[in-house]
Amino acid sequence: MLVQSLSPCITTPKVEESRDFYVKHFAARITFDCGWYVNLEFGQGATLQFMAPQPGQPVCNPAGLTYNFRVADVDAEFRALTASGLTAIMPLEDHPWGDRGFAVQDPNGVVLYIYSDREPSAEFKPYYK
Repeated sequence: MLVQSLSPCITTPKVEESRDFYVKHFAARITFDCGWYVNLEFGQGATLQFMAPQPGQPVCNPAGLTYNFRVADVDAEFRALTASGLTAIMPLEDHPWGDRGFAVQDPNGVVLYIYSDREPSAEFKPYYK
């Protein structure tokens, strides 16, 4: 199998709220929106979709799902997101595995981990390939 792109889709009754959240806080660009299905694009090729439950289709609970957003300046993103009204569910801090990050949640309860790379501690360096 040669995967050319990977694109997560969350089934939720909160399609409009989710779309507006990512457009406002993460500068997502709407590339398709028919009301019950929306496709959002982030930068160069990163996409995320939301779909309203359809008849006969199960609604999956996103509990346990985390999206990792690697950014150039995590401190600037933290300031911008908290200034826009979001509350961090995990504080902005350095982590020994090699990043500095924080987390917020989207309207569906999906955890969004925003981070910038840092030099890992000696303890974690052996795990990098």
